[in-house]
Amino acid sequence: MTTTLPRWRRFGATTLLALSAVALSTVVLTGCAVQSTPTNRFTLPEADGAQSSSTTEARTTADIRQLAVSPVEVASYLDQEGIVMQISDIELAAANQNLWAEELSHQLTRRLRQSLTANLPGMTVLSAAQSGSDAQRLTLSVDQFQGRYDGQAVASGEWQLHNGNRLVAQHHFDVTQPLSDDGYPALVRTLGAVWDQVGQQVADEIRTASTTASTTASITE
Repeated sequence: MTTTLPRWRRFGATTLLALSAVALSTVVLTGCAVQSTPTNRFTLPEADGAQSSSTTEARTTADIRQLAVSPVEVASYLDQEGIVMQISDIELAAANQNLWAEELSHQLTRRLRQSLTANLPGMTVLSAAQSGSDAQRLTLSVDQFQGRYDGQAVASGEWQLHNGNRLVAQHHFDVTQPLSDDGYPALVRTLGAVWDQVGQQVADEIRTASTTASTTASITE
């Protein structure tokens, strides 16, 4: 009687080797495809008019008023490597290959200090760790810092200015600017320009608050 082997047992060694080679080549090709995808890392450019550290140090001894800038707080969805795009009114997507080269909070804090230094020549702008106990303290939180589906770059959030335990000023900010071009390099540059506008607004409002406080103090004396 002739016995017919089940179909799954009819594959010989040659067939199995061939299938193994095909599977291995698929894995290798897939790996090459993944490895060939470039990763781009970006940093925000320096603020326009940013002064050198030597200039800042020279002013520290001459100025009386100090402004302590606390680390900028960002929303949890922004606290990641991937640059965020808002792809609809309710959807957000973080890039996989276009990443921040440094924590976004660190970049925003540093750039904000540069912008405030340029726009508040009558004050010494320092980090919270460098400042004295008599310095005014600025805290700022960001709830949006992304590209948007309508071709805009947006930054929004809130900041507070304290003098000791007293709240001197509190404001919301919401700044948008059209993207200059397609692609992530243009998005990062436009976000940098938007953040400069935020810094300018904060500086103007701090200047106004300081003037108002000085006038009030003069009247009460």
